[in-house]
Amino acid sequence: MSPTAATDALFPAGQPTGRCTFLGAGPGDPGLLTLRAVEVLSSADVLVADPLTAAAVRTHCPAGVQVHSPVAEGSDFDLAKLVAEAVRAGKHVVRTVDGDPGLDGCAAEEMLSCAGDGIPFEVIPGVAQSVGVPAYAGVPLRGAAGTDVRFVDGAQLLSGAPVDLGAPETTLVVRTTLGQLPATANALVSNGRKPDSALSATLSGTTTRQRTFTSTLSTIAADLKAARVLPSPVSAPVDPATSVIAVVGEQVAHRASHSWFETKPLFGWNVLVPRTKEQAHGLSEQLRSYGAVPQEVPTIAVEPPRTPQQMERAIKGLVTGRYEWIAFTSVNAVRAVREKFEEYGLDARAFAGIKVAAVGETTAQALVDFGVKPDLVPSGEQSAAGLLEDWPPYDPVFDPIDRVLLPRADIATETLVAGLVELGWEVDDVTAYRTVRASPPPAETREAIKGGGFDAVLFTSSSTVRNLVGIAGKPHNVTVIACIGPATAKTAEEHGLRVDVMAPAPSAAALAQALADFGAKRRDAATAAGEPVYRPSERRPGSRRKAR
Repeated sequence: MSPTAATDALFPAGQPTGRCTFLGAGPGDPGLLTLRAVEVLSSADVLVADPLTAAAVRTHCPAGVQVHSPVAEGSDFDLAKLVAEAVRAGKHVVRTVDGDPGLDGCAAEEMLSCAGDGIPFEVIPGVAQSVGVPAYAGVPLRGAAGTDVRFVDGAQLLSGAPVDLGAPETTLVVRTTLGQLPATANALVSNGRKPDSALSATLSGTTTRQRTFTSTLSTIAADLKAARVLPSPVSAPVDPATSVIAVVGEQVAHRASHSWFETKPLFGWNVLVPRTKEQAHGLSEQLRSYGAVPQEVPTIAVEPPRTPQQMERAIKGLVTGRYEWIAFTSVNAVRAVREKFEEYGLDARAFAGIKVAAVGETTAQALVDFGVKPDLVPSGEQSAAGLLEDWPPYDPVFDPIDRVLLPRADIATETLVAGLVELGWEVDDVTAYRTVRASPPPAETREAIKGGGFDAVLFTSSSTVRNLVGIAGKPHNVTVIACIGPATAKTAEEHGLRVDVMAPAPSAAALAQALADFGAKRRDAATAAGEPVYRPSERRPGSRRKAR
C-alpha cells in the first residue's frame, strides 16, 4: 500500500488528524533541551519517553498528558499501535529519545513504521550523547590541528564485525556500557589501537551523578576495579548496564585543564533547603550553578490571620491616607497585602503618595513584581536593625502624617516596632499572616535527613531549625550545617548541631556562596592530599552530630 493510500485509510475524510513528533531530549542535563523541544512538549497529548530524560521532559508537558515508558512496559508495549490510535483520534504524540533521534537506531525504525503507515511525523534534533558527554567531561574532540573524529558503536565492535578506526591519531568516541567497557577496550587494541592509548570513560554524563575516569586501554579494567566501580572482592559495583561514553586518543590529555563540570564546588551535593519552592527559587538556582542538587522542604506554612478585621482596617487606611509609610519585612507580607488588594479590586496605584520600605532583595523584588518600587531598602544589613539604621526620624515639618503600617507575621519580633517608636513614629502593627509548622515531608525525605542522605542543609532562620527538627528530626552528623547568621547558628547549636558554615552577610545569596566556598576548600584539600573527592554523604560514621 502506498503512503497516500495508507493515510487515506487511517484518516477518513472529515476526521481530525493528529501527528507524531520524534524529539531529541539530549544526554541527561535538563538544561540541554532545545527551545523548540520545550515548545513541542507543551502541546503533547501523549508522551512516550526514554528513561534517562523522562523526568526532565515530563515537566514541560501539560498536566493531563498520557505518559508511557517503552522500557518499563516491556514486551507489552506496542508503540506502532499506540501512535496509530492516538493520531487517528487527533492527538499529538511526542516520542522523546535520549540524545538525538537521528543517531538512535530504534527511533529510525519507529520513523520508518510511521512512514509505512502514512502517519505524519516530524523530527526535533537534540544534543547527541556522543558529543554532549565529552564536552561535560572536559574532553574536546578535535584539536587545533583539526583531529579526525570517529564515532564507534561498542556493540558492533564486540560483535567481531570489521570496524574502521581510521588513522592512529584519530579521536574515537565509543558508546558502550560499564560492564562491556573492559572488553570494548580490548577489542580496540585488537583492531590496532596501542594498549597505552589514553582513554576517558564517563558514566551518567551531563547529570550531577557524572563520573569520569581517565586511564588507558590496557589499564581501564584494573582502574575501575580499584575505584570500586567494577566488581571486586571489596566493592559495591555500579549497575553494569550504566551507559558509558568513552573517548580514546590524545585529546583526553586536555581533561586536566578543561574539566569544568565535575570540578564545581558543590558538584553532586544533595542540599536541603528548608523553604517552599516559591521562596527558594533564587537560592536553588544559585546552588545549581555550583553543581548542587537542591531539594526544597517547607518547614512552615502560611495561613491567614484568625481575625481579618485588622487587615481590613489597614487596607482601608492605606486608601484613605492614614499612613505616611508602609514597611514590608518579608515576601509573605507583600503577598498578604496583595491578596487583600485583589480581594477589594485594588492594584498598585493604591500606594500613590505612600512611602514604601522593604527588607531584603527578595522582598523588594516581590514589590516590584506587584508594580511598586520601594523607596527605602537597607543599605547595610538586610534586617529590621538594618532598616532602622536608614529610617528617617519623624519630622512634623516635613512629614504630614506620623503613622507607619507594619504588616507582618504573628510571631515577628518587636525590634522594628520599638525602633520606629523611638524615632517618633506611630506604628500600626498588624498581623497580616500566621506562620505554622508545615506537615512532615515524605518518609524517604525524613530518612535521608536523619540517615545522612543530604550533604548539606541551609538554615535561613531560627524557625527553620526548630521546625525542621520538629517535623523531620535532626540532620545526620555527616551533613554540613550552614547558617545565615549568629542567631540561627545559636539555635542550631541548642538543638545539638555543629555549625560548619556561617554566611558573611545575612542573605540567602551570601549563605549559598559561603557553602560553595566551603565545598571548594574541601575539594582542594582532598586533591592536594592525593585523595578521592567524596561528598559528605559518602562518609557516614555511626554517631550523630554533637555540638561543640
